[in-house]
Amino acid sequence: MTEEKSLNFIEEIIEEDLRTNKHGGRVLTRFPPEPNGYLHIGHAKSICLNFGLAKKYNGKTNLRFDDTNPVTEDVEYVDSIKNDIKWLGFEWDKELYTSDYFQKLYDFAVILIKKGLAYVDESSAEEIAAAKGTPTEAGKPTSARSRSVEDNLRLFEEMRAGRYQDGEMVLRAKIDLANPNMHLRDPLLYRIKHAHHHRTGNEWCIYPMYDFAHGQSDSIEEITHSVCTLEFIPHRDLYNWLIENIGIYESKQYEFARLNMTYTVMSKRRLLQLVNEKLVDGWDDPRMPTISGLRRRGYTAASIRNFCDRIGVAKRENMIDFGLLEFCIREDLNKTAWRRMAVLDPVKLIITNYPEGKEEILIGENNPEVEGGEGEREIPFSRELWIERDDFMEDAPKKFFRLGPDKQVRLKNAYIIQCDDFKKDSDGKVTEIHCSYIPNSKSGEDTSGLKVKGTIHWVSALHAKTAEVRLYDRLFQVENPVLEEDFKSTLNPDSLTIINAYIEPDLANAIVGRGYQFIRLGYFTLDKLTSSDKLIFNRTVGLRDNWAKETNK
Repeated sequence: MTEEKSLNFIEEIIEEDLRTNKHGGRVLTRFPPEPNGYLHIGHAKSICLNFGLAKKYNGKTNLRFDDTNPVTEDVEYVDSIKNDIKWLGFEWDKELYTSDYFQKLYDFAVILIKKGLAYVDESSAEEIAAAKGTPTEAGKPTSARSRSVEDNLRLFEEMRAGRYQDGEMVLRAKIDLANPNMHLRDPLLYRIKHAHHHRTGNEWCIYPMYDFAHGQSDSIEEITHSVCTLEFIPHRDLYNWLIENIGIYESKQYEFARLNMTYTVMSKRRLLQLVNEKLVDGWDDPRMPTISGLRRRGYTAASIRNFCDRIGVAKRENMIDFGLLEFCIREDLNKTAWRRMAVLDPVKLIITNYPEGKEEILIGENNPEVEGGEGEREIPFSRELWIERDDFMEDAPKKFFRLGPDKQVRLKNAYIIQCDDFKKDSDGKVTEIHCSYIPNSKSGEDTSGLKVKGTIHWVSALHAKTAEVRLYDRLFQVENPVLEEDFKSTLNPDSLTIINAYIEPDLANAIVGRGYQFIRLGYFTLDKLTSSDKLIFNRTVGLRDNWAKETNK
């Protein structure tokens, strides 16, 4: 009997609201991304929370693009966001855009002006900032604050009509210049931006600020539970003030801790820097914490959902170890990845007593973790093999259970072999290993009676295919790059290593999106840029957490 998982604080709120029929028994959440970049793993947490709450309580989730800044937004980002949500396994009820509500939002602003609760201010951005005061000193009104309702209505209409340049005027709420919450000191509601919008074209040249668009869009859609991250706590008073004074549906905002993770950055602005300065190969570079980057690296939707479930929903900021994300993908791929053999640092091994010209087909399971092995594949075997260089040691210590002079080892899915001799070049580097095999020791048919402690992987030199293998590691060298003066100075120079490897021939049939365990080496996936002329594999994650070992040291 499994232990029932306790409710998080948002689930407790929803269950109480359902008990009291607060929203007529409805649960309607929303995911409101700004289409100014690709989604990252932090957004995945918000996606899983908003869509997961709706699913648990038989509700619905709207996907609403907060497209209120035409300068930074693009259709490319809209498409990528939709693809990421679907890939994670979620479906939205309605696809909406804040731009759908531009006229309604404008009308709401007019309501505030008519109530004497909003005014047009021609002061410069610097003057407005200075007049707001400090957290310990009250602000001072600009001359515009006493302007008449009639003049404010006229000026606001002229702003919309394009009579003024960018930055020449703004619309501000008239609230309280002495309020300890700086967000209530006459915040900006609208600004002028003469820029082409990806959906409305040049119809508008004034655009609502996030704080004005967010709560009102929630209200228009009658969102029951508006879930935000903790940095929006100071914005909540303004969220409520606007809804109350406009006189519209009362949506409620609830805040949870955003995802902060070691060895990465969770800021679209910083990620955009990496992309624009070509420090990475685009938004979907497998080193990036973007959902598309993780997908290309070989992370599965199930592993990311499991990760988000494990970290839970909290009210206090914390730092999640990147190793937990890696644990989740290892756990998933161990159950689903097909086993294959590849040699990344090859040295030739010759079985001297195996007949020249002879070939045979051996059999290996696709996945020993699953009953039945998910089928089998054929593995060609011949006299000459490639093995990993570090699987041989000339002066092997006692507990080295791989190859060395006179040592025996089993070849995976094949025979037991014994090292009889080896050759070195003038620099002392081993170039060939000569072994003899035990004919009656074939895996599954072994009658030799020999017991060996080590098993190594291999690839038949006669049948091997070649592939480019990209070994990805963490993008940053320090746990919290944003604490450094220049976060880019902490980039890990070894975050990508490209090598040419030998792979067993079945891997030439690999499929993009499927996980493969290169036996004893790690989990890999076929890159989207692979072609018939060039196979490219990305390492998703190693078999164990080497960073934890380094940290312990």
